[in-house]
This record gives sequence, structure tokens and C-alpha cells, in this order.
Amino acid sequence: MSVLVAQVIGTGRLDLVPLRVGHADEMAAVLADPGLHTYIGGVPDTPRTLRSRYRRLTAGSPDPAVSWLNWVIRLRDTSCLTGTVQATVGPVGHGLVAEIAWVVGTPWQGRGIATEAARGLVDWLGRQPVHTVIAHIHPGHRASAAVATAAGLAPTDEWHDGEIRWRRNLQGR
Repeated sequence: MSVLVAQVIGTGRLDLVPLRVGHADEMAAVLADPGLHTYIGGVPDTPRTLRSRYRRLTAGSPDPAVSWLNWVIRLRDTSCLTGTVQATVGPVGHGLVAEIAWVVGTPWQGRGIATEAARGLVDWLGRQPVHTVIAHIHPGHRASAAVATAAGLAPTDEWHDGEIRWRRNLQGR
């Protein structure tokens, strides 16, 4: 059994909606800009590829101690999907650690959507039995660094696959 289950998270303008396979077609269009892969590599997925990936993600982690939590970001006033946020939560030492990530489609960037979604996710994780949140950010990706900072994460001296590890301790919240 997974430790946590994704639930709808509401923020001022957004609904973070648990990922479903049926989101793949709309999300393929949202994530179609090759520029989104500048720092993470790869190319945009086709709807078919995303459906396959979303099937795997929604099936959950094969490790019962690890939760794969994935949401699409829905801009409430237009009811359109704009991106995704995710958290992989698992045990480390005597507590749970969440590794988070986000992506917002190019047409919606610069509107504070990633920041609002990341804050909403971190706030939700803070109400769960999670003691630490981490993110890995390419050193040249200033926009993601700004999102992480706004969500209360700070860069560390640790590196992982060419990216800087950012961290926020949620203990004592």
C-alpha cells in the first residue's frame, strides 16, 4: 500500500487534479514545445506515449513504501490544463522525503502558475507526514530556481546528475 494518495489541491487560481490517463491528449498539446526540454533533455511526447506513461504512473510505485503522486495543473477560470506537478514520497531514515518537480507549458509561463502550483504542493505535503521536500534544478534554470525559492526551498551544496539539490525542512511546522 502506498504511503500517500494524491488529492485535489486548490489554490487561489488553480486546481491540482490527480493525474488520469485521460489527461494525455490535452497534456501532449500543453507540453508540445521542444523548448521545455532544454534542461531536462528528450523531446515532447506524443499523446500515445503520454497515455502509456500515465498508465504506469497512475498504477503506482512497485515499492509499497513509495508513493508516486502526480497532478495536472488546471487554471480554474478557463478550465484548461497548463502543466504538471509531482512528488515522489518515500522513507529516508526515520521519516518521509518528497522529491518534487513541476512543468508549465510555454503559453502559460510568466504568469506565476508554476510558483502557485509548487507552493500549493509544498503546503499540502506539509500537512502530510513528510519531513523534507527536495527538488533538483539545473544551475542555469533561473525560472525553476525562482519557483523553488518561492516555495520555501533553498539550494544546497549537493549535486545530483548535474543539477543542484534544493531542500526545505518541514519539521517543526
